[in-house]
Amino acid sequence: MRKHYDFSKATKNPYAKRLKQPVTIRLDQSTVAYFKNLADETELPYQSLINLYLRDCAATGRRLALDWRPAKKGAA
Repeated sequence: MRKHYDFSKATKNPYAKRLKQPVTIRLDQSTVAYFKNLADETELPYQSLINLYLRDCAATGRRLALDWRPAKKGAA
């Protein structure tokens, strides 16, 4: 091994923007089971399937319909 290397003519990694960031996330057992079953069918790792799904949600602007406000009295 050399003591010093010349990186002045090196090229930047074209995939650097696509590098993955490890995160810890808590998921329901049924959610993990769903993606694991899908992984068996598609022969892709379930973590990759979750990433692909979340990437698609972000790309298409998909949002959950969440309403945390309490129901109005008298409303059925």
